[in-house]
Amino acid sequence: MPLLGRDVVLVDAVRSPFGRAKPDGLYAHTRADDIAVAVVRDLLRRNPGVPVEAIGDVAIAATTQSGDQGLTLGRTVALLAGLPTTVPGFAIDRMCAGAMTAVTTLASGIAVGAVDAALAGGVEHMGRHPLGRDAEPNPRFVAERIVSADALVMGATAENLHDRFPALTKDRADTFGAASQAKYAAALAAGDITPDLVPVGVPDPDRGWGLATADEPPRPGTTVAGMAGLPTPFRPGGRVTAATSSPLTDGATAALLVAGDVASAWGLAPKLRLVSYAYAGVQPEVMGLGPVPATERALELAGLSVADIGLFELNEAFAVQVLSFLDAFGIADDDPRVNPYGGAIAVGHPLAASGVRLMSQLARQFAARPEVRYGLTAMCVGLGQGGAVIWENPHHPDYSAASEESNR
Repeated sequence: MPLLGRDVVLVDAVRSPFGRAKPDGLYAHTRADDIAVAVVRDLLRRNPGVPVEAIGDVAIAATTQSGDQGLTLGRTVALLAGLPTTVPGFAIDRMCAGAMTAVTTLASGIAVGAVDAALAGGVEHMGRHPLGRDAEPNPRFVAERIVSADALVMGATAENLHDRFPALTKDRADTFGAASQAKYAAALAAGDITPDLVPVGVPDPDRGWGLATADEPPRPGTTVAGMAGLPTPFRPGGRVTAATSSPLTDGATAALLVAGDVASAWGLAPKLRLVSYAYAGVQPEVMGLGPVPATERALELAGLSVADIGLFELNEAFAVQVLSFLDAFGIADDDPRVNPYGGAIAVGHPLAASGVRLMSQLARQFAARPEVRYGLTAMCVGLGQGGAVIWENPHHPDYSAASEESNR
């Protein structure tokens, strides 16, 4: 059953190489908005059939909206990227699901006919803007026991998942973390990562200008045995380590969304068709469970079951968080449908940017797997939320009939 008024398709999605958020990291001397501008410019360069004056809106997400991530990013990035002054823009925040929310918000506008095409994305420079550094949580949260005291520490919420579900063992998490690194390395070697990367010029006060062309966070060759002695920074004697957590990351993403009929008129080939989406809230101290009810709702809206999903792109904020999702739906830890190219444990998680990375990877997998009709992108969100989006594969033999039906 169609959820939307008009078909909404993702025509393309790209990202910057991801850098480690540290003083000598890839983007240590690069502004956050400049990374986003580079990504938006290249997205438009790759799609010359899109009349830029027809772009109806631009939404760029950031979790920390201050400094070079402030000043209404959607509008400022659009202007800096050279879009006409007639193209509006706005900033958006749903913490880790910022870019995902930018996509679904603008897709809704396209579905009801408010705009025909839009740009959605996200940026996070965690090296300049560590999560929560300038935040001032209301003391009532803890004083009135609205949330647990550890709900604002993401790693602590991951430890809470280990506590709540004894089957989520450290051994399972370690194995999953090592597999993420191995799958990313294999995808990189197979040429499945680099095509979506936008080279970004990066200045350095000592060495001059360079060009970022590859992801910095991955640690190829990671083994379970090598994780054994790693510290557990969120709790003495805990189970969550750096090897089972996404690293602090800098980077940006952007996606081009177009109404299905308009994409056809412009001669654009869709990579994904939006079927349904949902967001849900859970207890903040176990925020990693958020994708479960969000996915259940998205499946209900789409009239599908989890058995219909042929590919899963799940954001790996923490290994235990993905494992809790897999257990909830009866999916094996090593199911080949799950994160075939690895995930955030390997490539990094620039918070508000990550949702579009999931979509770009799913799009590439759809192209390689035309027999898969539906895929899911899902992620947990700080303060107890989850987001999930179901997509249809335009390469599937039954795609055209489904698209025509939804437009009746």
